[in-house]
Amino acid sequence: MTNFPVLSNKEKKGLMELANEAADLARKAILPFFRHELAVENKDKNSFDPVTEADKAGEDAIRQVISSSRPDDGIWGEENGESESKSGYRWVIDPIDGTRSFISGTPTWGVLISLEQIGFGPIFGIIDQPYINERFIGGFGTSEVRGPLGVRPLKCAATQSLSESKLFTTFPEVGTETDRMGFAAVAREVKLVRYGLDCYAYALVAAGQVDLVIEASLNAYDIQAPIGVIEAAGGIVTSWSGKPAYLGGQVLAAANQRLHKQALNILNSYSDD
Repeated sequence: MTNFPVLSNKEKKGLMELANEAADLARKAILPFFRHELAVENKDKNSFDPVTEADKAGEDAIRQVISSSRPDDGIWGEENGESESKSGYRWVIDPIDGTRSFISGTPTWGVLISLEQIGFGPIFGIIDQPYINERFIGGFGTSEVRGPLGVRPLKCAATQSLSESKLFTTFPEVGTETDRMGFAAVAREVKLVRYGLDCYAYALVAAGQVDLVIEASLNAYDIQAPIGVIEAAGGIVTSWSGKPAYLGGQVLAAANQRLHKQALNILNSYSDD
């Protein structure tokens, strides 16, 4: 097990600046492709899992600035896989979370950048939506959104019961048949269910607008940045059995411990771990 030195405030500031620089460069690389005609490849023979020039350009931009500044850190990205970490730290990135939304022209996709202590999970995360100029930042004592309304603190909602909750997921056909049964069991108990926001739903949990996100079949690069942002805002993200979720799989994000417990009591029966 790696022994991590305590990061100084100066080091934390430098890491935050690097993550924001990477997000800035990803914006510049990706936005010229948005709402323009572009080639779309399908990565999955059995379903539609698109990738575009924008995904590749965004990841290349992020990787270049991080590897230049911190060559000993690992990088794990959706498009180019994983490079070895010599420092015990790894940047887990998704240049466009929500490529289906991206090619449809909806502004609910996002750039995900997180820093992970390997074996312990993310310690910092960014969810960036370039088109509407919103950036959600969490970790190292910071929890804020920067956007059209200025800089505002992030704080998860204090909603106390499922019956008053707003629940989101990306696809109505979430995961396997068992996963869908679990989602439906919670959905029957809440006030409002909505679909289709990709990573932006997690950002809204941190902003206090959404109470729950339930998903399945996620990868580490789908969830690590949202974990960093939500936990910094006072929320909680776990698997459906209450275990750490930073490697993906079945994921429950909740605005607070009380809601998390209520949802977990239902989802436990459908957990695959």
